[in-house]
Amino acid sequence: MTERIPALYSLRAFEVAARHGSFSKAAQELSVTQSAVSHHIKNLESLFDCALFERHGPRLSLTVPGRHLAAELKTGFKIIENACALLKTDRHSLRLKAPSTLTMRWLLKALDRFRQIDPHCHVQLSSVWMDIDSVDLYTEPYDCAILLGPGHFGSDLDSCKLFDEWLIPVCHPQYLSDAPDLSVLNDVELLHPSADRRDWRRWLTGVRGRHEVNLERGQLFDTLDQGIGAALQGLGVSVADQLLVSAELRNGQLRLPFKQAVATGDGYYLVWLKSSLKARQIGTLRDYLLGAVPAVEEEETMKSGQVR
Repeated sequence: MTERIPALYSLRAFEVAARHGSFSKAAQELSVTQSAVSHHIKNLESLFDCALFERHGPRLSLTVPGRHLAAELKTGFKIIENACALLKTDRHSLRLKAPSTLTMRWLLKALDRFRQIDPHCHVQLSSVWMDIDSVDLYTEPYDCAILLGPGHFGSDLDSCKLFDEWLIPVCHPQYLSDAPDLSVLNDVELLHPSADRRDWRRWLTGVRGRHEVNLERGQLFDTLDQGIGAALQGLGVSVADQLLVSAELRNGQLRLPFKQAVATGDGYYLVWLKSSLKARQIGTLRDYLLGAVPAVEEEETMKSGQVR
């Protein structure tokens, strides 16, 4: 027989009290008396045979067991809240998490067109900065996400690759002359779209020029979009995802000082839980996004193999 767990309302009283560090504030949030909260905590301490709080007069602090229990309960109650919220919300709506650069350079416009094509499926987009793209669809308030990665997201997730990442240097049309030698990069301002300089490092590795350019120089940014923005202003040479700057390349706002694009091995994937109750709506969005990926002028570049 499974061991009996404590009453849910006692665990909830503890989680709220731990979050506020106060029995009185917990009582206010739960609309019960302070003595009721205290009673729930005492019952838990008796059941677990350990103290969950240290009491210093009016001040409370969690013990080591209390901190462990509070952390697990915070996750557990969030899962319960999300499960209940799913049944209360419009079944036709989708909550989508996506990286900020993808959002600004493609997804916002694509979703605007999607609303016109399918007004019955509303997508609530959250644009999030992520140094390494990730999502926890059990604890975060999303139904699906678009992530940049190698395609391995866990056995409980379904995924669909929208497009691959191909990195290529870009600059203002008047910043560099045509087809310069790689060594010229030591004499211009490098724009790094990531603080660890990984994008330039990946591209240079792919074109076998890793040791020809000093990567310790240049300006550091948080996102590809910031690096692209600086390049548009003529402030240096940045690395960009070729597809995400396709519009600027076509209209002449940016140019390619080097013609070789490098595959990073990563791609942009739509991911969702296999058990999602909104699988049909996610499938509709997936099919639309696959058809909305902008074309790239292939003849303008030479593509190299994958580099990791």
